[in-house]
Amino acid sequence: MVRLSRWGAVCLVMCAQLLCAQTKNADLTQTIAKVLSEPAVARDHWGIAVVGIDGTPIYSLNEGQLFQPASNAKLFTTAAAMALLGAKTTYQTKVLGRGVFGDGGRLTGHLVLVGSGDANLSGRMLPYVAPVPGQKPELAESGPPPLRYLEEMADQIVATGLKSVEGDVIGDDTVFPWEPYGQDWAIDDAVWGYGAPVSALSITDNQIKVTVTPGELVGAPASVAIEPMVPYYTLDVAVTTGAAKSGSTVQMTRAPGSKVLRIYGAIELHGMPDVEEIAIQDPAEYAAIALKGMLEARGIRVGGIAKARHRVLMDTESFSRESGVVADAGAKAGSPQQRIEPPDDAEFGVAVTGEERTLATHASVPLSEDVVVTNKVSQNLHAELMLRQLGAARGRDGTIAQGALVVRQFLVSAGIDKDDFVFFDGSGLSGHDLVTPRATARLLQYASGQPWFAEWKSSLPVGGVDGSLEGRFAKGPLKGKVFAKTGTLGEARALSGYVECASGRTVIFSVMVGNHLPQTHADREAMDRIVEAVATAN
Repeated sequence: MVRLSRWGAVCLVMCAQLLCAQTKNADLTQTIAKVLSEPAVARDHWGIAVVGIDGTPIYSLNEGQLFQPASNAKLFTTAAAMALLGAKTTYQTKVLGRGVFGDGGRLTGHLVLVGSGDANLSGRMLPYVAPVPGQKPELAESGPPPLRYLEEMADQIVATGLKSVEGDVIGDDTVFPWEPYGQDWAIDDAVWGYGAPVSALSITDNQIKVTVTPGELVGAPASVAIEPMVPYYTLDVAVTTGAAKSGSTVQMTRAPGSKVLRIYGAIELHGMPDVEEIAIQDPAEYAAIALKGMLEARGIRVGGIAKARHRVLMDTESFSRESGVVADAGAKAGSPQQRIEPPDDAEFGVAVTGEERTLATHASVPLSEDVVVTNKVSQNLHAELMLRQLGAARGRDGTIAQGALVVRQFLVSAGIDKDDFVFFDGSGLSGHDLVTPRATARLLQYASGQPWFAEWKSSLPVGGVDGSLEGRFAKGPLKGKVFAKTGTLGEARALSGYVECASGRTVIFSVMVGNHLPQTHADREAMDRIVEAVATAN
């Protein structure tokens, strides 16, 4: 009988564990290879990184090659926001009265609605609650009015005793420069809510809901409803009711810079209404128009008009240099020349002897609650506002480039190779954004050791449960076990996060694909099978 020393026994166990791990990794490699060899996805460009929660490598394929992250970019933006801005950070929206306050509640001057980057001036219920499984948002029970916080501020103004304003209502978003769109955002995206312009004075996610409902007879005009009912867009409607089961061909278009929304086509008889989210051209102007209407409805006379005030950049460094993509770490960007539109109050005829009073305020929810919304439903506008907040919090102007520089510095300090990522925005809408799977896996691994990790991880969609993963991993052992961010942009797709494996072990994964065939979901199905294989093998 052979007796092993205690050390010998330990070595034997370690060898057995190593052999088991090697066998499992070999099985995982074979399984993934089989998935990726299938004709529907074999010509796609794949990148995969799988590591343990401690960073131990498990599997990789093209992990150091660059891919378009799409909405996986939100992982980087929201992590930087949690780390640098803080989970409890809030932002305040104010209504200021500027001018001369006289007897009888008269203001000779202007009311200024000043935004500070609050992303949730809307009817959204917070904290985030997952919708009823399988229920379409438009069929869910109606929530609070979309302009509820603006209504509350209008009530506060009335409570001050103000009776008349001999000036304008101004929507002021100058806390950030007026950069409504990121570099290389697609022009056709600007029509839709997911491509809404970014403003420090954002309202109802900077989008309106347009509902087209068929008439009662074939050939009858369809009806169009707008929510909120603010007189902003001019509607050019030419939608008829088509035959039953003929399908719907409703189209909505708006020329860049135009406030005419054209709605045309046909919607089938007895069919479901066509509900679309349309971007607001100028959110600050829209908010001013809405507030003016609310005040007038409450009996406050407004002698002027509603308009927006922006801070427009006239001259600045190139994005690449200012964001640190090209510049050396020590390079300093120049201060951009700027101008305010419209001009200062003095040029509106407001007496220089006037004063400024705060007439109404609204405080945002804590940042951590907004991070949940941003990642769960992949809200582009909210990620873009966080990027600008990051730039402003570091004593800069809050430009896109300055925010990107702060994110870059954060990621490098987290141990991510500076050549493994390039971000031109905060949401992933830019076609210039690039990142490697290993950089994404490294971020996920770094985050797991941070004090803000639990809150941040809880913001990720959960497979089969909520957010953009509600309909994926909905059956079998992975339901409720995958915590990951999705991403889709053109012919690029990504899925990165954490999976709780059959063994009880948590594993980090990042799966990215580029140049898949248009209008196919085969790559998404392959992604899910890869995650299932990872969970089974570990």
